Amino acid sequence: KIFEEGPPSIVPEPIFREMEAAAVRLCKEIGYRSAGTVEYLFNAETGNYYFLELNPRLQVEHPVTEGLTGVSVPATQLQVAMGIPLNKVPSIREFYGKPPSDLSVELDLATSSPMPIDTHVIAARITAENPDEGFKPTSGRIDRINFQSQGNVWGYFSVTANGGVHEYADSQFGHVFAAGPTREDARKALVLALKELFIYGEIRTTVEYLIQLLETPDFKDNTIDTAWLDGLIAEKAIGVKMDSPDVVMCATTVRAYRRIKEAEQTFLANLDKGQLSTAPLREVDKFSMETTHENIKYNFDVARVAPDTITMTINGKEVETKVREMADGSLLVMYQGITHQVFATEEPLGLRMILDGVTVLLPKTYDPSELRTDITGKVVRYLVPEGGKVDRGQAYVEVEAMKMIMPLKAGEAGTITPAKSPGSIIQQGDLLASVELADPSKVQSIVPFDGELVLPAAATWNPDSTSNALDSARSAERELGLIMDGYDKDPEPLVQQLLSSLADRALLPLSVLDAMSNLGNKCPAGLEMPLRRYLNAYLSSSEKAPMREV
Repeated sequence: KIFEEGPPSIVPEPIFREMEAAAVRLCKEIGYRSAGTVEYLFNAETGNYYFLELNPRLQVEHPVTEGLTGVSVPATQLQVAMGIPLNKVPSIREFYGKPPSDLSVELDLATSSPMPIDTHVIAARITAENPDEGFKPTSGRIDRINFQSQGNVWGYFSVTANGGVHEYADSQFGHVFAAGPTREDARKALVLALKELFIYGEIRTTVEYLIQLLETPDFKDNTIDTAWLDGLIAEKAIGVKMDSPDVVMCATTVRAYRRIKEAEQTFLANLDKGQLSTAPLREVDKFSMETTHENIKYNFDVARVAPDTITMTINGKEVETKVREMADGSLLVMYQGITHQVFATEEPLGLRMILDGVTVLLPKTYDPSELRTDITGKVVRYLVPEGGKVDRGQAYVEVEAMKMIMPLKAGEAGTITPAKSPGSIIQQGDLLASVELADPSKVQSIVPFDGELVLPAAATWNPDSTSNALDSARSAERELGLIMDGYDKDPEPLVQQLLSSLADRALLPLSVLDAMSNLGNKCPAGLEMPLRRYLNAYLSSSEKAPMREV
């Protein structure tokens, strides 16, 4: 289950009443007196319905019922257990249109009908599962959960920040509900709520996938069936695709920034010990970095040019990138006028990023002769004996995680050698088996990127920010100051830029106007207005007066 909703608008009202009556008869036949759920399978084409199961307990989706009826199911369950007749429970009486406190007004539940339902509720289960791998369970630490309930949207979570989901727990740890006067209103409210939900940690979640499912035409038109989700999973029809240049640029920037910070921390630690060597800092002035994405290797030359700025050069193209570390642990990566928010974690299998709200995994270089697990759990049994043959895509082992038995499949054909024994506890990234490849030539190779890395740019972005003599002089002064601080830059063009700006006759008027703007209302109006008019006229005139007049 991923969604629950009510009322079931696809079922005609008379048939729905038959379902209710049949459910009540079933519970009476077996003598069950408490909260429970009777589940049916409904065929919209024939109008027939079929019994699936009876759950004699409270279910996690009970807030859907409460949102429709206004009845607290747990409270009513307790009142019935205390011996209070159901027709005397105030919320039940109110739901049937009877005075909640005036018990002299009889309520016969067998013959009475409830008040019309004017609300629709849709719920989404929040699970620690990887939708890109067939909803395979994941486990680990949860660093942050941000969600704000509102009047028509509410959510429940069984873990908090700095908590986690372990490999022996159920994968569901949250539930988000949205209500509206119509199904479409409830759907839109749930989409907005899921977009505002932020979960960050070692686990993967289904949040992004659920948003895409809610936006499909089939869900909007309520034409989904029992084969709908399986079909989408098999076709890989749902997914959020990020542009490869942005993914590569942000991943490389994050890794370069962290490498620089580690070098700075090493230098400071050595300094505390009385060691004055600047070797750790010199090593990150200029260095190379590789990033592999979708079987393409990108080779960057990285240079540290300011405390918050690095340049990334690939195939002759240089991109200046600014990085700012936020209090929540994320990095703001800015280039060509566009800002991206990145949460990044190095994992055993590679770098996992949440880039502008979308999860992206950049796996480490893949060795098809090593079969590694991407989940944490326990080995149940190997399906292929040692020395046995395994085909590409064939399951070779079964593992247990979060109360589920899952087969793991081989990426290539060959002869298998298990690396663990049944019952072994495994962590993400552990080697489960090695494969002697049947045909090494079929292994997909990684090719270097040799084209131009085309990055999007903001419409207002201008690579030349020195629009006048004052901006040019300040830019050159700032860059030369960074050179004096030890950053790697070519000083010659900056010196020429500074001398050219100082020789520009517009520098003085622009400096005076800038100073006046900083003074604000502290400058006397009798002085400011005529001086500003004269300086602006001077700047706009093609024939400049001698500087001594200014």
